[in-house]
Amino acid sequence: MTPQVPPGRTSLPVVSPRGVGQLRGAQSFPDAARGALADPQLRRNLGNATATIRAKREAVVGEVPDWQALRAAGAAIKDDTLRRLPELLVQLEERVTAAGGTVHWARDAAEANAIVTRLVRATGADEVVKVKSMATQEIGLNEALAEAGIHALETDLAELIVQLADDRPSHILVPAIHRNRTEIRDIFLAHMEDVDPDLTDEPRVLAMAARRYLRRKFLTARVAVSGANFAVADTGTLSVVESEGNGRMCLTLPETLITVMGIEKLVPTWEDLEVFLQLLPRSATGERMNPYTSFWTGVHPGDGPQDVHLVLLDNGRTAVLADEYGRDALRCIRCSACLNVCPVYERTGGHAYGSVYPGPIGAVLSPQLTGVEDNASLPYASSLCGACFDACPVAIDIPSMLVHLREQHVEAQAAARTLPTVEAAAMKAAAWMMSDASRWSAAQRAARVGRLIGRDRGDGDRRIRTLPPPMSGWTATRDAPVPASQSFRDWWRGREGGTT
Repeated sequence: MTPQVPPGRTSLPVVSPRGVGQLRGAQSFPDAARGALADPQLRRNLGNATATIRAKREAVVGEVPDWQALRAAGAAIKDDTLRRLPELLVQLEERVTAAGGTVHWARDAAEANAIVTRLVRATGADEVVKVKSMATQEIGLNEALAEAGIHALETDLAELIVQLADDRPSHILVPAIHRNRTEIRDIFLAHMEDVDPDLTDEPRVLAMAARRYLRRKFLTARVAVSGANFAVADTGTLSVVESEGNGRMCLTLPETLITVMGIEKLVPTWEDLEVFLQLLPRSATGERMNPYTSFWTGVHPGDGPQDVHLVLLDNGRTAVLADEYGRDALRCIRCSACLNVCPVYERTGGHAYGSVYPGPIGAVLSPQLTGVEDNASLPYASSLCGACFDACPVAIDIPSMLVHLREQHVEAQAAARTLPTVEAAAMKAAAWMMSDASRWSAAQRAARVGRLIGRDRGDGDRRIRTLPPPMSGWTATRDAPVPASQSFRDWWRGREGGTT
């Protein structure tokens, strides 16, 4: 499916090859994962947090008798939206504009950052308050604003913790999941203005300290920046769901509101939105509904922001849409359920992915948005156990996508290589040997030499512990089995009347 250009638009089908995902200076996943696995405190923090979220999710999902039907409905709505995306985006623009808002189209991260920076500068403000937003993290908006002399203050508690510590988020929904409460107290004491020097690590006390700090910012902010969980095409309504109330403060108090939204976040109608407002909170936070669900449609005189902007962000999404194997990743509603059930994420955390989008969904989304070779290690950051597919509220088949992306990477590497790898040569030799019965029998007989280097493990089972290169790559981390003293073919011939 190739997306068509909306009338009068040039940005939708134009894809930037960069500007997403891979963070500056990021290591490959295997290298970064080794460091994470060596940090026992990180593993404890992650294990405790993900186990708690999983248990809450399982409880509230179990209450819904038609959960699988809801998943199927969510997937179907998303697929229908993606099929009609150009026309629905034009409809959204018309409705937002009619309601008094202004719509901007951004081809890539650079264009989106330039638009937001220009809008903030026009107000004369040098600080903005922000609602938690993966889209703005994706484009590096905070850094772009800082270069323009504008400070972007994160108001989500976990995002604030990460920002104060000059750290990076490690989870889509719970950015500070890698921190425990003692670490958070120390961060507040070191970096938060006017904090009580006797601050304890009691969660309620920490939350109240953050509330006092942020309240002053909310009351003086002139500009807010948000993302959007959903946009309703037929009314031009935008929505943010959250748990703390900071989003509500940002969306209602400032004079100017700028929303940066990925073009896939659309739903056609309010009836469609009903499905996702059941799927998202249960999958994300293990709640029946979000404590704060905010909607706004353009400008209403005397009520809320009077200067409302929507930046529609492509940044590689149309390339994903054009991939018949990968476009289902655009169904994602950023619930992070796949992260919380992933055995790889639970042990390494989000930083190891080197990507704005960590975990299973990041392993498929980031390579597609940037081009596979810019995030080539991420499709291998999985055991392909399938837990992510089972947990996904919109039934994204992440394991199959990972296999598809691995295939793309292998093909790209092969095309760029003048000589075959050792592995490729070995596979070709094995295919030649196995394609002829006599050659295969001769190879089996020759392999019995391996019995001479086998060692008894003490339980009567013999294993080969060391092989020469290139097979040493295998025995460096695992034992190799000792060849059988007799092949199946020889054993069969020895039976009365046996033939081959």
